[in-house]
This record gives sequence, structure tokens and C-alpha cells, in this order.
Amino acid sequence: MGKTDDVAFDATLRAAAPFQKRRVEQRKRVAFAIQKDDLQRKVRVKRTANLVLFLVDASWSMAVAERMNATKGAILSLLTDAYQRRDRVGLIVFQKDRATLVLPPTTSVQLAQRALVDIPVGGKTPLSAGLLLAYDVLLREKYVHPDVEPLLITLTDGAGNVAIGSQPPQEEAYHFAELIASEHVRSIVINMEHAAFDQGLAQMLADHLKAPCYALNEIKAENLLHTVKQEMAGGSQ
Repeated sequence: MGKTDDVAFDATLRAAAPFQKRRVEQRKRVAFAIQKDDLQRKVRVKRTANLVLFLVDASWSMAVAERMNATKGAILSLLTDAYQRRDRVGLIVFQKDRATLVLPPTTSVQLAQRALVDIPVGGKTPLSAGLLLAYDVLLREKYVHPDVEPLLITLTDGAGNVAIGSQPPQEEAYHFAELIASEHVRSIVINMEHAAFDQGLAQMLADHLKAPCYALNEIKAENLLHTVKQEMAGGSQ
């Protein structure tokens, strides 16, 4: 049974109660007879907090403002809802030649509001830099908060045109995606490409992340929030 504080006394008493009449000899010494087989262990339910890390393509496109507004709205809604569970939310954006941790993982709505005011946009698409930074953040969180369940939300069309090293940009991005998948991080990809121009790159990225790929009819905060909450609840595939 282990330590005495592992014993669930109420459950143990209930387990022993039907046998009291049979334990006459034992009850000559004690008022209530408990035997080893009656002992019940406490079941401790651990409340698991979530870490939702958004990775957003902020390179120049017609939809970049819409994408950012939806992401900001979803982040603030998640933080508002998550106070009791101590869930944390973070945001990485990638554009030009770099990825930036705009919002380190936090439970604070106030910190998030300040961090989300002025996000850099425009330029090329360093997808691999974004994935590598996400990998670093997730790995650090895993060691500092081992009980946290991470969920990576990547908003992109899946195309990368800037590499960190000597590999072609797409190959490099897929390599970092596979690193994230190897850490058993749950991910989803939100396909930002218009259906008429979709070359399947977001789906290919999702495949390397071992993640589902969603195409939302409208990139709005409520649609993004609904998709994220579905995944946090266990997915809907």
C-alpha cells in the first residue's frame, strides 16, 4: 500500500463494512476490523495546465492584419478563460530574417495586452527560424514545467523562403518541424493560403509536425479560439 497518507480512509471503511460479522475474533480486540485486503489507495487527480504557443507568419501579405487581429483576440480570450487552470499562452512571430518571441508564456492578460500592441510585420518568410524558436521555447518549458501540456498553433501558408543554415528553406523548415514532433508536442496548423492558390504546403508542414491541418472559412478570433479549444479538449479528428 505504501505510505499511510496514501490510504483512502472512507473507501477503506466502506470496503471492510460488509465483513464485520465474520470477523468476530478480531473485533474482540478492536471496534472495527480492517484487514490488508480492505485498504484502498487515494486517487489523486492532478490538474494539468496547458501551454498554448502561437507561431504566426507575420511576413507581408494582404491578410496579415486579419491574421494578427484573430491571433490577438484568441490569445486574450484564452488567457481570460484560463485563469482558474493556470494555463499560459505565448506568441512567436516570424518575418523578414528572424523570429521573435513577442509574448513569452504568461498567465497575465495585462502583460499580453501590452505585448500585442505593436507587432512587427512585413518582409520575407523565415518559417524555419520560427519553428526553431518554437522548438527552443517548448523544450525550455518542458524542463521548467514538466506537468504542462503544450499545444503549438502555427498560422502559415507553409511556404518558407529564408533559411538559417545551408539547407533549402523548405527542407530546413521540415527538419525543425520533425524535431518538434519528436518531443511529442501536440500541434495544429492553420492554413493561411487562399484555397484557389493552395499548393498543399501547409498540409506538408502539418505532416512533418504530425499535426492536423485546418483551413478556416474566416480567420476570425472566435473561429480560431473554437479550433484551439477543440484541440485542448482532445481533438476532433
